[in-house]
Amino acid sequence: MQTLTSSQIWLRRMTIVAIVLAAGVIALGAWTRLSDAGLGCPDWPGCYGHLDVRKAVAHVSDVNSTAPGALREAHKTIPEMVHRYFASVLGLTILIIAALSWINRKRAKQPLKLPLFLVVLVIFQGLLGMWTVTMGLQPTIVMLHLLGGFTTLTLLSLLAARLYRWPEFLNDCDVRTLKPLAGLALAAVILQIALGGWTTANYAAVVCTELPVCESGWTEHLNFADAFIFWGHEHDLPDYEFGVLENDARTTIHVMHRFGALLASLLVLTLVARILRRAHSTFFRGFAGVILLLLLVQVGLGIGNVVFSVPLKIAVAHNFGAVVLLITLVLFIRAINVKCTSARPGPNGE
Repeated sequence: MQTLTSSQIWLRRMTIVAIVLAAGVIALGAWTRLSDAGLGCPDWPGCYGHLDVRKAVAHVSDVNSTAPGALREAHKTIPEMVHRYFASVLGLTILIIAALSWINRKRAKQPLKLPLFLVVLVIFQGLLGMWTVTMGLQPTIVMLHLLGGFTTLTLLSLLAARLYRWPEFLNDCDVRTLKPLAGLALAAVILQIALGGWTTANYAAVVCTELPVCESGWTEHLNFADAFIFWGHEHDLPDYEFGVLENDARTTIHVMHRFGALLASLLVLTLVARILRRAHSTFFRGFAGVILLLLLVQVGLGIGNVVFSVPLKIAVAHNFGAVVLLITLVLFIRAINVKCTSARPGPNGE
């Protein structure tokens, strides 16, 4: 086994740090969005001209004390600025990861393209974060910002798996035949995440308050033409906070999110069943159990959002559960792509 250099060790460490930071950024972003604090700071990168959140809070409090309601609530500046702090540190950490990867580029099996792509991605994420504010929570920008955060954490997890050579070798070749199904399940989960982001961005989460689909007569209130307008919304409001779509369009979005959940659940459940049928190793059987557990938790949180009218903590947990399920499926696909040698003899005795 090749001895790791000091820079390689630090590369591993910084990747783990970046994963923790990215998870924090996603959780804080969801908290900010779902607590209606997305425009708590209407400018960027500061907050009412201040980079120090304490000064921003004091400024908002002073203005509102002399002119009540002139600015948004002071407490909404806190989650927005804390989210920006975490995102900035994450960006710096990814730059360090890219630099360390470049230093180690001649070492065996050293990823370089992925760290460099992460730099491009985090820069684009910064732009999306800026546009989220300056464009007044435009739904498409909000959804892309969410997807970008999920992609960042997923790719960092994949990078960690590559750096730690995980898994090294698996003698369970029958599971490799599940690549098409695993890819299909992953695609369905990504689509469902996008639908969830679109639901949140258009404030459609509370439109349907009954199970399993929506209120009685929901089929008469579908408007696909307006539900999926990604640019050029016609409205006379100063921004997109609390949504600009009519109720029928929001109902359509919510209903599609529920049907998307059904499709994704069926595909993931099929994948789990196939894994348990084909896997010979405890590794893949355990992997199937983890995927099943995450799916059940995610479905439970989704139902909890409906039953309890989207409480903040459950909504944030539902958001974070989606990215954990996404990462698990990506790592499973990586695991079944690891080179293996069948323990069974071939037709020629090989």
